[in-house]
Amino acid sequence: MTLDRFERERVDAWRRLEVALGEARGRPERLGAAGVLELGGLYRAAAADLALARRLFPGDPLTGRLEALVVRARQAVYADVGGRRSPRRFFAEGYWRLVRERRVALAVAAALFVGATAFALVWGILDPDAAAGLVPGAFIDGADPPSGDRGLTASQSAAFSSEIFTNNIQVTFLSFAAGLLFAVGGAFLLAYNGLIFGAVLGVAAANGNLDQVVRLVVAHGVLELSCIVVAGAAGLRMGWALIDPGPHTRRAALAAQARPAMAVVLGTAPWLIVAGLVEGYVSPAGWGGAGPYVVGLGLGALYWTLIVLRGRRRAPPQTAAKAASSLSSA
Repeated sequence: MTLDRFERERVDAWRRLEVALGEARGRPERLGAAGVLELGGLYRAAAADLALARRLFPGDPLTGRLEALVVRARQAVYADVGGRRSPRRFFAEGYWRLVRERRVALAVAAALFVGATAFALVWGILDPDAAAGLVPGAFIDGADPPSGDRGLTASQSAAFSSEIFTNNIQVTFLSFAAGLLFAVGGAFLLAYNGLIFGAVLGVAAANGNLDQVVRLVVAHGVLELSCIVVAGAAGLRMGWALIDPGPHTRRAALAAQARPAMAVVLGTAPWLIVAGLVEGYVSPAGWGGAGPYVVGLGLGALYWTLIVLRGRRRAPPQTAAKAASSLSSA
């Protein structure tokens, strides 16, 4: 089967599914009994089409658009109406599912940030004077103490750690918002801040200050950088909807992505608070040994483990699809 024939034979059903989702606005019961039945049937047909498209046309943009449609339909069809708006359920399951569903965007955001960090780290080690020009003035004293010694005073350490934390909060939310600039703004911001972070580490290494700088930021930094990547991925996903809206208008595609993207940012905020508490109580405490690394890597491991485990989608016992089946048999 050719791609043109596949799309021609099925596109009408996909459009009907899109219309039904628009009319339901996240609540299938708005469609009435007949509408719920049709929604369930259209969703199952689209899911079957997606399975075929993944096998026959795995790299084609049509497959990506169909996957996005099926994800939206699945969220409506298998929504637990009673518990859908529960904050407890959102923070326990819904947030992690939204993050995990953005696997490709997460990989791109992580590659942009980590790749830029690695590049600037090497640059800072090889040519610290040039790399220092990229480092904001608020950070340069930590990476290259002006006194010329090889360490930081207690006040310098506290100020440097606080500046890093404040900057990372700003970057987290800006990375999300910049995704609206057709994904280019979000990609630039992720790469740029990766360059700054890597340059700080590289200049610190060149000045014999790396161990102290890492010890100051690792306890809260691993979690913060994870939040930056997650928020950046949500922004990139929104921006891509503007670049490739599929069969929809750009406004409709953006609206479909905006709500879950905002939910991702909302769910990320408490983890930034956790990082702030760690920055306030652990980072300035001057812990020696492996203490800061245990806290930082432990928090990072906990966060990503929750994404993997809690992000698995489970079908609730009572769903719109089951309701449709019971209506059809009544």
